[in-house]
Amino acid sequence: MMGTKKIIDPVFLLMIVFPYILPAHLDSEFIDKADTLKKYIITTTQEMTIIGTVMNTETDPVIITTEHGTLTIPKDKISKIKEIHPQSMKKGKYWFPNPNTTRLFFAPTARTLEKGEAYFADYYLFFPSVSYGFSNNFTLNAGLSIIPGFSLNKQFFYLAPKIGISAKRNWHFAAGGLFVHPGDSDEEDPVTTVGILYGVTTYGNNDSGFTFGLGYGFSNEEFVDSPAAIFGGEKRISRKISFVTENWIIPYVDPVIVSYGLRFMSEKMAVDLAFITALDSEAFFPGIPMLDFVYNF
Repeated sequence: MMGTKKIIDPVFLLMIVFPYILPAHLDSEFIDKADTLKKYIITTTQEMTIIGTVMNTETDPVIITTEHGTLTIPKDKISKIKEIHPQSMKKGKYWFPNPNTTRLFFAPTARTLEKGEAYFADYYLFFPSVSYGFSNNFTLNAGLSIIPGFSLNKQFFYLAPKIGISAKRNWHFAAGGLFVHPGDSDEEDPVTTVGILYGVTTYGNNDSGFTFGLGYGFSNEEFVDSPAAIFGGEKRISRKISFVTENWIIPYVDPVIVSYGLRFMSEKMAVDLAFITALDSEAFFPGIPMLDFVYNF
């Protein structure tokens, strides 16, 4: 087990959830062609959002019919127009897209950010990170610790690149890695880099999905003999709430580590309130509390 004692088997691994077979969510896009009586969401330059039917998006001004009447909006007052997929309207309410589709709690799903998309995330306040979509297929996440009382050279830093593709029938596939510099050490033979290389697949749409992944942890240049596995998923149970679970089978760690909780969502932000525990006789309920949030910009 040479080298494995120094390995910090990442809980930031791969991925996750139970199978839900639902139609794919339509990605938002600018509408620049004429369409008849489709539902759109218009965002004005004052950050107001208006939902209704539009006869023609090419006219200036744009005429939109809402449940409260008809509005006429000059094009120079509109910052964004996007079509609403019929499945996004439920009982007369617009269900905005899930703002956190690229990961469960710690572990990534096989989904990537679209080009130009970005978000800021934070765990327990002391572990912030930023993710950016350099293309539709490549997302880079970077983070660090800001633990009070530790000097900068004692904090850890990490990079987590991910390359992914989407296939038909709601399948997504990705490969990536987590590379962590754990901070300077006074040991004679310090660990300078730990992490994991992984592959992951996700089945489902942006509201419900199952994720499973395998990855090999490493310390410096030495890999463990057996892969870690993560499985879990998410299920949107209301307009603003999803249930999420993420579970790990880690080499040389006997109990399966499980996590479960709720994700509270708005159009740009998601907050996770969850618990982490282990499936063994000494486990306690509900587990260790976990708090994180994601803000899209």
